[in-house]
Amino acid sequence: MEKEVLSEYYITTKELLRLISSLTEEELNKKTKEGDWTVAQVGDHLNKSYALSEVLTGEVKETRRSPNKKLKEIQRLFLNFDIKMNSPKEIIPTEKFINKEILLTELKNKIQWVNDFSKKVDLSKLCLDFEIPEYGPFTRFEWIGFNTVHTKRHIYQIKQIIKNLKL
Repeated sequence: MEKEVLSEYYITTKELLRLISSLTEEELNKKTKEGDWTVAQVGDHLNKSYALSEVLTGEVKETRRSPNKKLKEIQRLFLNFDIKMNSPKEIIPTEKFINKEILLTELKNKIQWVNDFSKKVDLSKLCLDFEIPEYGPFTRFEWIGFNTVHTKRHIYQIKQIIKNLKL
């Protein structure tokens, strides 16, 4: 199960980087509808949400439950594209023009950090420094799974924006 989740994280984040790379800086920053995010803003939101290193390297403890227990529930919620979610204010994207190369570099660095870190530590440990309300603390494994489904949700959103850009 661990290898599958890490592989899915790798494949999903690679798709995110491919989609962002495929657009010009102008396309990345173009709004398709007032009030909606641009592709660059979605990328900025994900970049901010990828500040996972502090949680993964923070205080941890053993867990008495399956280290992937919460993954199915997270997947069910985040991969339901019929519901609209509001972003926590800490990771709301900027309204400013976003530089494509800086965004890609920051995303690549954070993604690579998770890939490298996950090979060196016990992913079953419960992270105690931050939790998502209503879910309680996640294991390192669940945090990586959460980032994967969160990214999948926004890849879906990016594809919708790109479709609207091409109209």
